[in-house]
Amino acid sequence: MSRRARLQDAIRVSALSLVLPKDDAGPGRILARRVLIALAVLFVATLAVFVQRGGYHDIREKPLGVIDSLYYATVSLSTTGYGDVTPVSASARLVNVVLITPLRLLFLIIFVGTTIEVLTSTLSKRSRARRWRKHVHDHTVIVGYGTKGRAAAAALADAGEALDRIAVIDLDGADVERASEDGLTAICGDASRTDVLRQVSIARARRVVIATNRDDSNVLVALTVRQLNTSATVVASVRHAENADLLRAAGADAVVVSAEAAGRLLGLSAHSPATADLVTDLLDAGTGREIIERDAGPADTGRALRPGEDVLLAVVRDGALLADPSRGAIEVRPGDRLLVAQHTHASGGKR
Repeated sequence: MSRRARLQDAIRVSALSLVLPKDDAGPGRILARRVLIALAVLFVATLAVFVQRGGYHDIREKPLGVIDSLYYATVSLSTTGYGDVTPVSASARLVNVVLITPLRLLFLIIFVGTTIEVLTSTLSKRSRARRWRKHVHDHTVIVGYGTKGRAAAAALADAGEALDRIAVIDLDGADVERASEDGLTAICGDASRTDVLRQVSIARARRVVIATNRDDSNVLVALTVRQLNTSATVVASVRHAENADLLRAAGADAVVVSAEAAGRLLGLSAHSPATADLVTDLLDAGTGREIIERDAGPADTGRALRPGEDVLLAVVRDGALLADPSRGAIEVRPGDRLLVAQHTHASGGKR
């Protein structure tokens, strides 16, 4: 099963709610299982007492009923022992020695063990969080785990970034839980606060992706990040293009205008569905073509990027998009339409 499929339980270790992935079942499931075991033990003890009810003496001088048997089993298993109901026959005493006493030990182990585990688990979680903060470096911090943040995390994972080197900050507890489910470390808090950013070791981060749904929040987060880390690559999204310059002034290295980009893609789809399909294909990792950044090799020496030179990206033939040359070169035929990348003038017009 993949790491993403093995959803981890949220471990809250501080007032800022740092959440780390965990390999165990959640505490709620463990507690429920132990409660069921305890109830089963209580049921067996009650049944044993009720079957031997004639061998017990009640100070009220009345025969034991179901409630009385449950009462005796409860006070006996919990080692309370009021003494108002006692075994008097040899068979009842034998049942207490052979059955009730082992059940009492099991009952105590369940609840005492649960208490000890809760205490040790809390200490372990805090220690684990401290170790993560101490050793993590060159990691990626994603602020906002909505649609954009999740897509950014998926793209980073597809590019080879280890999930344990991606940290998420979000104000929404549900999104924090979702990040934990995806195998990421997360914190529930306001990323514009320096104490929250320090919880994810922002000073040692290599990349910061700011993807909240508010432009003003993104600007404030970028300013705070730059106060704590001047070398990290900061990428941010904005909903409105007029706020892009504000984000760059706040320290963002790259700004993606999400609303305008989506609108432009819609316009491309209406005018040229094949172009929109190609753009979508370029953004979809693992299928078709991908845009990557790589080092220049010996074969690249002498290559030139010249203005006015079209770069062939795909061929549209009979309404079908041909963009995958893995099965052989795609030759242009008469009547084909071409999807090319063109350089533009400074004014924005294409050559």
